[in-house]
Amino acid sequence: MADSSFDIVSKFDKQEVANAVNTAAKEISNRYDFKGVGATVELAGEVIKIEANSEERCKAVLDVVETWLIKRGVSLKHLDIPEAGPRLSGKEYKLDVPLKEGITSENAKKITKIIRDEGPKSVKTQIQGDEVRVTSKSRDDLQEVQRLLKAADLDIALNFTNRR
Repeated sequence: MADSSFDIVSKFDKQEVANAVNTAAKEISNRYDFKGVGATVELAGEVIKIEANSEERCKAVLDVVETWLIKRGVSLKHLDIPEAGPRLSGKEYKLDVPLKEGITSENAKKITKIIRDEGPKSVKTQIQGDEVRVTSKSRDDLQEVQRLLKAADLDIALNFTNRR
């Protein structure tokens, strides 16, 4: 019997992110508590740009965006929120939140270590660029690996693709 396999990746649906940001922008333009504070949000490439006239309003806009991302099924682990918070630029506060995808080599090593230490012994892993290929003769073992990784508290969002 041929080996079964799947790939572990960290990607997000760009259309869902765009929909979430656009919906958040509509909500912000209509909400009473955002009237007159110059709050805006837009998606510029791979960065969500937020502007408002106070630091608290920037954080409130980010909260609205996060709510819509969750409703759209996009993990918040794709957001790379700056620790410094909003920065003052003239009279406006600005917050640029880059979106991150792909598995770094450090995270790929963590994933393979978890699978090697806690997963079934028949499973083999292979790091291929920014994804990890997992192979085994038993599909049950592959499902066990997926359950194991979903339960693990990693700082990246994982997707399982390319099942064979």
